[in-house]
Amino acid sequence: MASRALVFVALLLASVGCDQATKRLAIERLEGAPPISLVGDTVRFELRANTGGFLSLGAGLPAPLQRVVFVGLVPLVLLVVCALALRAGPLSAQAVAGLGLVAGGGLGNWLDRVRDAGAVTDFVSIGLGGLRTGVFNGADVAIVVGIVLLALARSGRAPEAGAPAPEARSATS
Repeated sequence: MASRALVFVALLLASVGCDQATKRLAIERLEGAPPISLVGDTVRFELRANTGGFLSLGAGLPAPLQRVVFVGLVPLVLLVVCALALRAGPLSAQAVAGLGLVAGGGLGNWLDRVRDAGAVTDFVSIGLGGLRTGVFNGADVAIVVGIVLLALARSGRAPEAGAPAPEARSATS
């Protein structure tokens, strides 16, 4: 159990640290500069202040409501979800890693909001042809990877080492 807590904390801290370092670098290099395109504009670096959530969801809300939701409620919900998940019983290593990444990404973006008047620093987008992602950051990547890990752990795709595969469990029941 202690090793899983260590994995959770290590991934949380690594997510926050990498996110904050890359945002600081993006601000230093991109503030007041034109976008930087790489690999035929497949990767584009451009500085944006996002007052909304994922893909600017909620950016049109009044500023006081944004503050309540993004600075007050989001971290509270994140804390409750992590606490409930960790107290629910034994979690797979994959689920613990997913929770650590989601919590770290959420904390990284929350720190931006507290420090930067409710805005999150976004700086990279990916595109192919006419398709382009929204502008995002390292915290967003950690959150998405964490959600994927949690979904895979929940679906039973990655059983614990030494545990029988789902097919073997159903054959023996």
